[in-house]
Amino acid sequence: MVHDSIIAYNQLQEEDYSLICEQLSTIIQSQLSGAESKIWHAHPVWFIEGNPIVGYSKQKRGIRLMFWSGQDFDEPDLTICGEKFKDASIFYTDVTQIDTVALARWLQKAQIIQWDYKNIVKRKGKLERLK
Repeated sequence: MVHDSIIAYNQLQEEDYSLICEQLSTIIQSQLSGAESKIWHAHPVWFIEGNPIVGYSKQKRGIRLMFWSGQDFDEPDLTICGEKFKDASIFYTDVTQIDTVALARWLQKAQIIQWDYKNIVKRKGKLERLK
């Protein structure tokens, strides 16, 4: 079940973005049923064993769906934003843009491919591969 704070976050968005957020949270929760979810740094994030895996946030370009280890997914639809971290994202401005098959595949990869963000501060910004 989607955490109450995430439901509240989704409902605070304007109508089109609210629909995107609701769909994303429902799919993510169903694919990552054992993951912990919460509002983290002001937006919904799902964690596996304390490590952030996937989350989304409202930005100027739309709703940004971000995978913390997404650079290693080898998925052309995910945009790599920086070089220091291993994140990759996709932006949505309409709920019809969500490819549920691709999203399920990315979420499966997110469980298999993980970099250790949980301990990044302890390692002074250095990322290590978990899986």
